[in-house]
Amino acid sequence: MVKANLLADTIAAIATPMGAGGIGIVRISGPEAFAVLEAVFSPYGCASAEGLAPRALVLGRLQHPDGSAIDEILAVRFPAPASYTAEDVAELHCHGGSTVLREALHACLAAGARLAEPGEFTLRAFLNGRLDLSQAEAVQDIIQAKTKPALALAEAQLGGALGRALQPLEETLLD
Repeated sequence: MVKANLLADTIAAIATPMGAGGIGIVRISGPEAFAVLEAVFSPYGCASAEGLAPRALVLGRLQHPDGSAIDEILAVRFPAPASYTAEDVAELHCHGGSTVLREALHACLAAGARLAEPGEFTLRAFLNGRLDLSQAEAVQDIIQAKTKPALALAEAQLGGALGRALQPLEETLLD
């Protein structure tokens, strides 16, 4: 169950499907996202993760808050409001094995994040005004699309086509 004041929490979750793969991503979002990143990531050639350039992948070491190594990864910062959730967001791009992803997530949780509920990143994007309701629903439609036409329809919805089409009706109803 999502907490009543969920926007006050920093959340983390594995953002890619579980299973063996080349890359797996752990996403962190919320007011302490960069503090969590700082606790679990040591960039190569830089004193700390605090000064990383926004939206630039940086190579470094993923570690537990106690300093024990997990993986060599790429990390990226997305300062608010220019992120998926419109909050501060950090992503850890790890090797895609299930063990390394679980360890990365455990490190984030030990550093102060809580485990995100299913769909909570998109919920935050909606609550923060980054997506309208039809766009938030389109995210799931894109993930589940089985055909090219279904994907195209969901992509149009994510782009705001339905919201734009309904805008005049909404204005009329509000008047």
